Amino acid sequence: MTVAGRLAPAAGDAQLVHQRMELPRIAITMGDPAGIGPELCCRIANDAELARRGRLTVFGCPRLLQRVAQVTGLPAPPTIRSCSAASDIVPGQISAAAGAAALAAVEAGIDACLAGEADALVTAPIHKQAIAAAGCPHPGHTELLAERCGCDDVAMLLSGAGLQVALVTIHQSLVSVAGALCSSEIIRVGRLLVAGLRRLGRPAPRIAVLGFNPHAGDGGRFGDEEARIVAPAIAALRAEGIDADGPLPPDTAFAPAIRRRYDGHLCLYHDQGLIPFKALAFDAGVNITLGLPIVRTSPDHGTAFDIAWQGRAAASSMRAAVTAAIAMATDPSPGVA
Repeated sequence: MTVAGRLAPAAGDAQLVHQRMELPRIAITMGDPAGIGPELCCRIANDAELARRGRLTVFGCPRLLQRVAQVTGLPAPPTIRSCSAASDIVPGQISAAAGAAALAAVEAGIDACLAGEADALVTAPIHKQAIAAAGCPHPGHTELLAERCGCDDVAMLLSGAGLQVALVTIHQSLVSVAGALCSSEIIRVGRLLVAGLRRLGRPAPRIAVLGFNPHAGDGGRFGDEEARIVAPAIAALRAEGIDADGPLPPDTAFAPAIRRRYDGHLCLYHDQGLIPFKALAFDAGVNITLGLPIVRTSPDHGTAFDIAWQGRAAASSMRAAVTAAIAMATDPSPGVA
């Protein structure tokens, strides 16, 4: 095992070493050490195909990662950047210590990207109660990343199974969403979604903007947010040359025939977008933070405490997140990062 920020070169093969050093450097944070993040790191860091495409470094506690590797029968990550001490964590238990270790890994990963030591950041799942217990004021990765990178103009994009879903509001109570919605936020996130879709290979994207109320308000019978907030935002996006359609009734916006018409869906609150997305793309979904000066991706699932350290965690979403990070770090075009 190499505990450092780079892989040790293969001796006696200068050309191979040069090719290796040209690969994008991917910082992978271990997530909450009491969850499945460390196991996912063990699996992904030893994925031969990913290793051929990028230089993968896991950020976390080396002793904890070795312990998880031993318990699950997996090889430990070949390259670890030590940034926390969490070897005594109990799997499946929420704790301030686990939250602090998870935060330390994320902070170190962000620092590496901002310093030019890494080309992209992939974050394993953290637990919101654990980071709160550790004193973090932010409800999740997105808000922490925005503060650390000095960005106000960020948004969450979920990508997978042919779907691209962006959220106008994210981690807040459902009862507060109506008061938080405004045309300017829909316009802001709509612009980020279009830029992200172009980065993902859709040069002239068409986006669906969902309504807020059942049946998109049904002409005002179930609320006026569509006429008062959503429709003006769509008109403004169209005036900028963006192909935006809506407000669409949320209960049909993801039907197969309808979703084929669009390159992306702009959803107004968390569960409006994430319930259909995770139902259709849970095993391959990737969370991408739009608007940052760095590339950041993550799997679209949580810490899965119920199966932590049991060798049962599926790595497909984490693998998709690393694959997306490698692709975006390799592509110099602007948009997502």
